[in-house]
Amino acid sequence: MALKGLFRKKTVQDILKQVEKNNADGHAALGKHLTARDLTAFGIAAIVGAGIFSTIGKASADGGPAVIFLFLFTAVACSFAAFAYAEFASMVPVSGSAYTYSYVAFGEIIAWIIGWALIMEYSVGNITVAISWSDYFTGLLQSGGIHLPQWVQMDYLSASRGYDEAMALMQSGKEFANLSPALQNAHNAWQTAPVIGSFHFVADLPALLIIVLITALIYRGMKESRNASNIMVVVKLCIVLLVIAVGIFYVDTANWDPFAPNGVSGVLKGVSAVFFAYIGFDAISTTAEECKDPQRDLPRGMMWAIIICTLLYIAIALVLTGMVSYDLLNVGDPLAFVFEKLDLKWMSGIIAVSAVVAMASVLLVFQMGQPRIWMSMSRDGLLPKRFSKVHPKYKTPSYATIVTGFVVAVPALFLNLTLVTDLCSIGTLFAFVLVCAGVLVLQNKPDIPRGKFKTPYVNSKFIMPILLLIGVVYAFVYNKKATMDFITNETQTNSSAAIITSLTKEETIKVYDYLVGLDAKNATTDTPDLEQILNQYQEDEAKYAEVVKGLPVADALKYESGFSLFKHKIPMWIFLLSLIGLTAWAYRANLSLIPLLGLICCLYMMAELSVWNWIYFGVWLLLGLVIYFGFSQKNSKLNTVSE
Repeated sequence: MALKGLFRKKTVQDILKQVEKNNADGHAALGKHLTARDLTAFGIAAIVGAGIFSTIGKASADGGPAVIFLFLFTAVACSFAAFAYAEFASMVPVSGSAYTYSYVAFGEIIAWIIGWALIMEYSVGNITVAISWSDYFTGLLQSGGIHLPQWVQMDYLSASRGYDEAMALMQSGKEFANLSPALQNAHNAWQTAPVIGSFHFVADLPALLIIVLITALIYRGMKESRNASNIMVVVKLCIVLLVIAVGIFYVDTANWDPFAPNGVSGVLKGVSAVFFAYIGFDAISTTAEECKDPQRDLPRGMMWAIIICTLLYIAIALVLTGMVSYDLLNVGDPLAFVFEKLDLKWMSGIIAVSAVVAMASVLLVFQMGQPRIWMSMSRDGLLPKRFSKVHPKYKTPSYATIVTGFVVAVPALFLNLTLVTDLCSIGTLFAFVLVCAGVLVLQNKPDIPRGKFKTPYVNSKFIMPILLLIGVVYAFVYNKKATMDFITNETQTNSSAAIITSLTKEETIKVYDYLVGLDAKNATTDTPDLEQILNQYQEDEAKYAEVVKGLPVADALKYESGFSLFKHKIPMWIFLLSLIGLTAWAYRANLSLIPLLGLICCLYMMAELSVWNWIYFGVWLLLGLVIYFGFSQKNSKLNTVSE
């Protein structure tokens, strides 16, 4: 097949005709039940979940009260992307989300890539939420006196890696009682799990339970899913407002000083976690065919969801950092933690229950989006016909819903939360980048039918070069050292935890003897905990560097340099080079500013993720291309070229 066949496009007119045909036939039509209010509720259901009950704690600990600016930045970035989504949703009101939009803007191969990336977003996102739900659910059971064995409430990867890290720290002298609760739990899970040969059976069974229940609900129908979602949204909004109303009376404004204790870098450190708190608004676009008036209601639903959730996030962040010092908030359940700290345990119980409800509602929306993406890809011939099968009674994509349940349930038993969170973020950001780029590609094409909503046009021809120049001045004048270290790939000193956990037993003894000799007068010999000893120097960067330099171990354990350091900067170099190219494109083509800023913000957040996430994502896309060239290309309904 000719190479140009890879970029064959669907027209908006053909897509709309197919939707009308499906509605007329009835057999492939989805039930229309959703209004703007329902869509807003779905958006809130997807956004107010793990972010407000979990990740807000770590982000607040890193950024202090100034974390509110991170929420604002992320909300603005998502709003830019939401404008692009809303324009496409108004133009192409079908259940394909970014996949269908890319088919119109870029062609089939890009549509396949984004569809495959969306599988990662929704499936991996569902795994993440299911694991978080399991954590809150088992915590709730424990507070009620029901204690499940650790090996049935933890994933295999966390247990395996946690056990290894715990053993390394105990080898360096740390007492088991002084390990973090997470490492203690991992150690116990690994030690107490049933063993088959050399395999330790550690599996997160509560995560499996919630996925089965949610999948059954979604299979049953959109009306039932909508009603359940609306009830859960009302419950968790009441709880969030209760937290704000009660917490505001315990705010001590002295806790807001300093407002940004770790500067801009501290605020931006939580960008990945906070972004993950916002993803989900795009899942609204997958319900387009089930809306009563998609061209009007989809844009409204997305925007209202982002606005309401941003206000809630900012209010919660200010209350939390006002109730206790920001540096105490690096915990998995910050809302419950602050009320326990203030001896308001009745509030902690309410929060624990609401967190379980909140996580379930997030899972509902994500689990609902995935089958509709598969259904759209199947309709186009890129996946087997079964995936587009609609249940005659329930009017849901039945086969795709069941497969989604399996795809999410099995990995949720074994995968690590941090790994799947970052993978979900990179898949989502990639989708946002292509949707924003799609609006830019189509902005000046006269033959594209326009919907009721269009992104306001602001010419970026001169604005983008000015913004780029301001960025360069800031980097080389006000942030010169960090900029030059980045460009010259300056050697970096490893953290104390990274050094200690990589030592052999013999190296541990040598390091201990060295540190005792260095600090005998300060009673270093009272504790054999090497990590604790080394940690005491980290507050003074120069002193820490001097101590590490003298450690009697190889430099490779003490420092990161050369390619091993540079590889972590590759995503940021990709972003910087892309920024220059986008600025030139904006100048030549008079690009619209809002979708361009959306593209840049999302690409920046991708650059903040580790290079390993890019590698894993690249492997996932390569696997997708194998399937495309093996099955989808020849079975595509646009394949009119004879073999």
